[in-house]
Amino acid sequence: MNVLSCSSNIFYALSGVEVGQHLYWQIGGFQVHAQVLITSWVVIGILLGSTAIAIRNPQTIPTSSQNFFEYILEFIRDVSKTQIGEEYGPWVPFIGTLFLFIFVSNWSGALLPWKLIQLPEGELAAPTNDINTTVALALLTSLAYFYAGLSKKGLGYFGKYIQPTPILLPINILEDFTKPLSLSFRLFGNILADELVVVVLVSLVPSVIPIPVMFLGLFTSGIQALIFATLAAAYIGESMEGHH
Repeated sequence: MNVLSCSSNIFYALSGVEVGQHLYWQIGGFQVHAQVLITSWVVIGILLGSTAIAIRNPQTIPTSSQNFFEYILEFIRDVSKTQIGEEYGPWVPFIGTLFLFIFVSNWSGALLPWKLIQLPEGELAAPTNDINTTVALALLTSLAYFYAGLSKKGLGYFGKYIQPTPILLPINILEDFTKPLSLSFRLFGNILADELVVVVLVSLVPSVIPIPVMFLGLFTSGIQALIFATLAAAYIGESMEGHH
């Protein structure tokens, strides 16, 4: 219980981490970061619009755009199958949603001129630039692999906590809380650091130097989305196969 209480306190404290000023909305009894909701809705709109275009008029002989979307689907299926195994099918939508949302969110921070849009307070940035977004994605991943393990093994799933010896029970429990922490901090830290580096370089040397840094940021942003999705699939596969 002490471990659960400590972990809950850690995640609650993380929700208050912020860099700079933020615009807040009061929704019911909750105070939320408005700019995170705004940019998240834009990203979701981009994904929904792209999907609508992709499935609007499928052709027997695929067009270039249809080929592109089919390649993305095959790529996500390959990642899911490699990490989860033969029972990967039901998890492709979840892994694909994680990958695409993080990928488009990361790239939006580098490609969209968020900072040109004036807000009463704070400024717009990529959704994954906020610790609340990355923690939420990490917690969804945790719920997913708990659900996967319980669905496959029932209550026998909890037997993994005393493998290979009951002495490791506290460590095995702690592992389930370090996974979302590492996922959220890795994504948040890399995206925040990339945007801060670009902002500093633009202010110091606005002409040439920031351009290759921005291209490098696009590459690392894509890699971070792939790492998050791959680890999420690996955790799901591990929970279905047992403790290794």
